[in-house]
Formats: sequence, structure tokens, C-alpha cells
Amino acid sequence: MAEIKGIKGVRFSENAGSIEQLCCPPYDIISDEQREQFIARNEHNVIRLELPRGERPYDEAGEVFRRWMDEGVLRRDEESLYVYEEEFTAYGHTMRIKGIICCVKLEEFSKGIVLPHEETLSKAKEDRLNLMKATSCNFSQIYSLYIDNGNRTRPKVDHLSAGAPDMEFADEAGVIHRLWACSEPAQIAAIAGDFGGRKLYIADGHHRYETAINYRNYLREQGLAKEGDPCDYVMMMLVEMENEGLVVFPTHRLIRDLPDFDAEKLCAAAGEYFDIQSHNGVSSIMPTLDAYYRKGAKAFAMYTGGDEWKLLLLRSMDSMKEIMPDCSEALRGLDVSVLHSLVLERSLGIDKQNMAAQKNLTYTRSFEEAIERTQNGEFQCAFILNPTRVTEIRDVAAAGEKMPQKSTYFYPKLITGLVMNLLK
Repeated sequence: MAEIKGIKGVRFSENAGSIEQLCCPPYDIISDEQREQFIARNEHNVIRLELPRGERPYDEAGEVFRRWMDEGVLRRDEESLYVYEEEFTAYGHTMRIKGIICCVKLEEFSKGIVLPHEETLSKAKEDRLNLMKATSCNFSQIYSLYIDNGNRTRPKVDHLSAGAPDMEFADEAGVIHRLWACSEPAQIAAIAGDFGGRKLYIADGHHRYETAINYRNYLREQGLAKEGDPCDYVMMMLVEMENEGLVVFPTHRLIRDLPDFDAEKLCAAAGEYFDIQSHNGVSSIMPTLDAYYRKGAKAFAMYTGGDEWKLLLLRSMDSMKEIMPDCSEALRGLDVSVLHSLVLERSLGIDKQNMAAQKNLTYTRSFEEAIERTQNGEFQCAFILNPTRVTEIRDVAAAGEKMPQKSTYFYPKLITGLVMNLLK
């Protein structure tokens, strides 16, 4: 059901400089200070396009992009399919994730072909739409997963990446990036044919996908595009769901500025649903949670400072059935659903609007940051979570539902600047 095809990728030429100085992490995890550091390394760094600043940021991004194309800083490939691999370290092991960069036909979520799993924010979509209007380009890939029943696609992808990569470098975080380009029509068609009966599950890039649909609709409404034009497609990185290198990190919750916050009262309220145990030593938090994760139990650590922390262990899923009767078992069973429903909402009074506005809630994927900022009194409480499983992401998306924001953090992020997609 998913329609994919090759992409006439826009890439940096040798005139631009070394590729490791031209790429950057995703725009939404880069501070203004880091942005300036990337530009200082090389004035052609893609961050000038992906995260523009100034009085006319979007117009300036469009002007810079067109100038770089005219000057040969950027060049356009013939139609190709790209194999992209990241090699990285996670949980003390060296791992690799490999997928294909291609164009995917945009489909409304209601068709059940491309499936989301998280809620989005309108402000982020407005920003990305303004950038697309000014540049007519995708500068980064949406990260999606697919199920390869019969193991048809993996051998083809491995064949295309059997030789030396066209490009290889390590970024500042130590992640090694490799890229192979394939412009052979028969090989592109063979892989594209595998996706005729497949669905795609968005792992990262929900805002960009919805923005791509809004951009396509905008062009059609303005009479600037018709069906079949390049804006009907968006650039994606497609990774097999069974890939051994898929890593999802948890995103921890930090509580701040709640009037009359009382840890003992919180434990008393949460005790209606959880068995609560006291433990000493913050270094034991992650090993303890991991042990319950392997058992399939719903467990969280609650930390309010000092050396002691509380383990919250859910007694029964029956309470989630009562609170979320119209939701699927997959959504009810998520750790973030349990924490949000039974602790944040029921025990602390932080409702969904509050969470969306982040009035009393902050997110971090760093365990060390969560502990340190609670210890120094910046936050009243930290909830440490286990990661969401890839199968849970699939099941929630397949049920047509969406997880709470910040439910997943796929690691490593796809680097920006290797391949870009011109939409005209």
C-alpha cells in the first residue's frame, strides 16, 4: 500500500568543504549557541537552511538555498535510492542501524497506510510549513519503520551496501555515518515493489509529515501544483522494524512549581494503584527498573532529592481499563499512559492541557540531568521511566491511536544534511 520511489537527492559538493563540517543534528535539539558553533566550523553548514535566524529567517533560508544551488555548493543527483547506516554505542554495546532514504507518497492518516504514534504541536508545524514555503525542500528525513515479512528487502539493502560507502564520517557524538547511493533503475524498482502491501509507522518526524501534507494542500489550493507533482511525496528513512540496531530511550518526567507539593501525600494517593517500596542509592534506580522491564511489569522510580527514592509498581491493569475504557489495550498498557493517568493526573492534578503546555512538566532523556536538577531543588520531583518497546509503538499506531507527547526517543537521531529533497 505504501508507494515509494527514488529521489533526485540534493547533496553537498566537494566545493562546500568536508561533509562532517556540513551536517548537523536535528534542528529541534540544537541550541542557538550550538547553531553558531556549527556555522563557525563551515559557513555552508546545513543548519543555515534547517534552522534559520534573523529578521526574515525563512526568506533568508530560501535565498541561501538558491544561491548555494547556483554556485555549485549543492548539486542534484540523478534519481537514486540511498542506503544510510549509523554505527553507535548504546547500553555499552556497539550497534548499527541501516535503512533506505527515498521518496514516499503522502497519504492521509485516515487511509491507514502511513501511521503516526504521537501527538503533535501546532507551533512546530507552523514553523516547518513556513520553511517549506520559502525553500521548497526537505532538509531532513522522516524516520519510519516497516515490517519485512518474508525477509524480502533486507538482502537487497545489504547487497546495495556491500561495497565501500560513498561517504563515511564520525560526528561530534561519536556516531559513524555511512551512505551508499544506487541509481540503477532495476534495483530501485525491485525495492520499491516490496512496499506494495506494507504500512509505514512513523518513528520520528510527525510534525514534518503533517507539515508535508499541509504544504501539498497549500500548493494545490494556490493552483501551484497538481496531483503527481513532487510535493505529493516526502523524503523518508525507512528501517525494518526487526532491525537489531533499533534503540528507543526513555524520556523522564520532571515536576516543577506545583503549589503545596508533598511527597508523602503523593505516595499516599498513588498507593491506591501501586505497591510502593523505598530504596537507597540513586545508582540502583536504572538496574531495578530494568529488572522489572524484562518481566513486563509497569514500574517507575520517583525521586525527590537526597539518597532515597521510591519504586512504584502497578498492582493491576484493571485500573487502566476503568480509566481508559474506550482505548486499546496497547495504549492502556504503555508505561507513559500509566504514569500520566494514575500519577500525574489522578495523584498530582496535572491534566492533559497542563502537560501539553508544559506548565508544571518538563521532559529529559538524561537520567543524570533528572537526578541533578531535582537534587538542586530546581524540580520538586522526577519520575524515571523505562523505554517504550518498538512493538508497543507498532501496536498503538495499528490501533489508530496516538501516544502522549515525548513517549519515544529513537537513538541515534538521523543526521541532517546528507541528502535533501527538492520539491519542485
